[in-house]
Amino acid sequence: MKKFRIPVIPPTTNKSIRFPNDVINEVEKVLVGQDCTFSAFVVEAVKVALENLKEENK
Repeated sequence: MKKFRIPVIPPTTNKSIRFPNDVINEVEKVLVGQDCTFSAFVVEAVKVALENLKEENK
């Protein structure tokens, strides 16, 4: 049995960025019925983009 551990929340910083309205609308449509926030979606998308850039630069 896996032992329960209280999760550690990573430190965060609030950043204000502007998105084109059409991008916001597309993301919000994708998230309907999902257990995901706009912020979580954007963070994951940026992480994937960064990984892709690292792979391209190898």
